[in-house]
Amino acid sequence: QVQLVQSGGGLVQAGGSLRLSCAASERTFSNYGVGWFQQAPGKEREFVAAISWAGANTYYADSVKGRFAISRDNARNTVYLQMNNLKPEDTAIYYCAAQITTGDRSDRYGYKYWGQGTQVTVSS
Repeated sequence: QVQLVQSGGGLVQAGGSLRLSCAASERTFSNYGVGWFQQAPGKEREFVAAISWAGANTYYADSVKGRFAISRDNARNTVYLQMNNLKPEDTAIYYCAAQITTGDRSDRYGYKYWGQGTQVTVSS
């Protein structure tokens, strides 16, 4: 059983930056594709970004392309989400997820393990 522990997040003004971290309890984490999702109040959880197991391939939702960057350090069992030029509409709880089970990295039902979530609030 892999546990994912998230850190980072908080309150930032529009145009600012934050970095989220997702640390795994098991080294098998390095074998998994990892995704980040966001869930705003009253909305469904939505795909933000994903990275392949070795970090060679990254994928982004159109809404964050050019502003967010996903990366991983498998030696540290950690995946990061660097968020730049944040906008008020980025305000949400962000979740990391690991081990794609459906073959669709953007599928919010397609991951086996989930982090606890971390709040990101962007003020205007």
